[in-house]
Amino acid sequence: MSLSYVLYGLVIALPSVFLGYYLYPRPSTLSIPAADPNKPAKSIMQPPREDLIPPKDDPFTIEQLKAFDGSDSSKPIYVAIKGDIFDVTHKADSYGKGKSYNIFAGKDGSRGLGKSSLKLEDAVADYSVLDEAERKVLDDWHSFFCKRYNIVGRVVSEPKI
Repeated sequence: MSLSYVLYGLVIALPSVFLGYYLYPRPSTLSIPAADPNKPAKSIMQPPREDLIPPKDDPFTIEQLKAFDGSDSSKPIYVAIKGDIFDVTHKADSYGKGKSYNIFAGKDGSRGLGKSSLKLEDAVADYSVLDEAERKVLDDWHSFFCKRYNIVGRVVSEPKI
């Protein structure tokens, strides 16, 4: 009786193995197009701009900066990094209301950039808690923005009354 079960199993299993082996492609037979070595690699990062205006140092308080958070389409969108305010309006698809990086719009989110964090609690100006590697990341972001966005002002302390 057990021999018949073995034969029955083989009759069922062998055609399944045969079909599986010949019908499904194996990694060595998959065709993957080779990259064209004559074409430069595409980058998702925007290239540096040549048309930037000289940096401005117009003073903005944190309260004034909040008005440029992308919620009002008649106003530009500003992002501050290490106190420098950048006009990111031409990238409203990233910084506009409801977009992926809107968390940084209308504020100085230096800590969040240094930590590579999109958490609301990290999108604050105080970056004194960043370690050396995170400060390097923040400096890289600042450099990136300086090459791609106009600096329209500086964040200043609230006036003392």
